[in-house]
Amino acid sequence: MSRNILLLGAPGAGKGTQSKKLAEEYDLEHVTTGDALRANKDMETEYGTPRSFMEAGELVPDPVVNEIVKVALEEADGYVLDGYPRNLDQAEYLDEITDLDAVIYLDVSEEELVDRLTGRRVCDECGANYHVEFQPPEEEGVCDECGGELIQREDDTEETVRERLQVFYDNTEPVIEHFREQGDLIEIDGEATPDEVFNRITDAIEN
Repeated sequence: MSRNILLLGAPGAGKGTQSKKLAEEYDLEHVTTGDALRANKDMETEYGTPRSFMEAGELVPDPVVNEIVKVALEEADGYVLDGYPRNLDQAEYLDEITDLDAVIYLDVSEEELVDRLTGRRVCDECGANYHVEFQPPEEEGVCDECGGELIQREDDTEETVRERLQVFYDNTEPVIEHFREQGDLIEIDGEATPDEVFNRITDAIEN
């Protein structure tokens, strides 16, 4: 049975991890805005192609993102949608183009999100991800995969993380409220191990 699942949550809440696990568990398409834009970057819309905005380093406008997401969802036989909608206009558009079986919000406190994001380290060579607390490398500062140096990305400093979270709250809180008012929102406590959170999500979907 194919399912249409929407996963919402702040940066660091674990959306990417849980989306991949859900897609595998239920044999669904994992649809992210970034992947959809890259796959269809030359798609003609009345506003131009996504490539024209991406190459200029500009945000791709909502109407273009909407059209790209619509195509990605129409091509999928069941999906987990991750990273969209980012604002209320997109949420209302999503209501028009598809029927959702579950809207899941990963609820994680701001302090926990800050800890998760500021503790992330990335290999300068191969891009492997680590965390100083939750997933440390065998040797501090050295990648297990290739021996490269582990660095903190510029957007993972505390100041930048708090700014990113504020942008999320400003734009996406109305989206969460929108689905809550419709009675569709399933709130999951995201402060546990990835496996525990995954079990909470699948229990909620199946019940």
